[in-house]
Amino acid sequence: MNDPYPSSKPAYLKQVDRPRSLLERLSDLISPEPDTRAELLEVLQDAHERNLIDADSLSMIEGVFQVSELTAGDIMVPSAQMDMVNIVDAPETFIPFMQQTAHSRFPVYEGSRDNIIGILLAKDLLRYYTDPAFDLRETLRPAVFIPESKRLNILLREFRINRNHIAIVVDEYGGVAGLVTIEDVLEQIVGDIEDEFDLDEDQDNILPMPDGSWRVHGLTEISQFNEAFGTGFSDHDVDTVGGLLSNHVGHVPHRGEVITLPPIRFEVLRADARQVHLLQVRRESLPDSASAAGA
Repeated sequence: MNDPYPSSKPAYLKQVDRPRSLLERLSDLISPEPDTRAELLEVLQDAHERNLIDADSLSMIEGVFQVSELTAGDIMVPSAQMDMVNIVDAPETFIPFMQQTAHSRFPVYEGSRDNIIGILLAKDLLRYYTDPAFDLRETLRPAVFIPESKRLNILLREFRINRNHIAIVVDEYGGVAGLVTIEDVLEQIVGDIEDEFDLDEDQDNILPMPDGSWRVHGLTEISQFNEAFGTGFSDHDVDTVGGLLSNHVGHVPHRGEVITLPPIRFEVLRADARQVHLLQVRRESLPDSASAAGA
């Protein structure tokens, strides 16, 4: 006679073997649980070495931690490097300027560059060609001002809540210190975000520009750069142009930083906390005395 109360569960109720999730595998590593951020990062590094998470995921997690430690002043575009619009300029002159900079948002100032009165969106300028009553002042969006000490994690949350993508950074005296965009903050987490301003992967690492400068990938090999520009930079310690600049200044250069290694002037256009991504390069002209000496 069959037992009406079998001791074992029917086969269809038995737990089905399944692959263990990433979270479960990571949990095995966290024993005991880490007490500090440094310990947690060590656990994640160990997980990467065991192929539980890939390099991109690890880098992104590290970026999330770093964002809470960085401030707007750490990543801002310095005021001297800001592309701005003067309210008194004729709107028809803005189009070539916007095409050259490839930005979509521009601080607008009146009188002094420290007196920013609003933000102009490139798309709003289309009304100038369709509306005879176009008024630039009425077109401006309100500018958001933040202190240099604003933490990036807080700034990112405010960007998302307010649906704002740009903020003007001011110093303790109220002067304009620079600007930060939502892209700048996100790049600290996910790395460089390429857009129409960047070089495509299928393009050459060194691209001449109409104004006589060049756009150069940070990962361009020094030997390739030397061949293109006739320079003699050493690749003994580092292999890339970005590494050359980081080695020269002792840190990863930030966006807007200008570094001169005669006869070349480098301006950092894109960078995150880990590496330089895009540079503007100009060849400095030799002084008249040097030119005469070489003649």
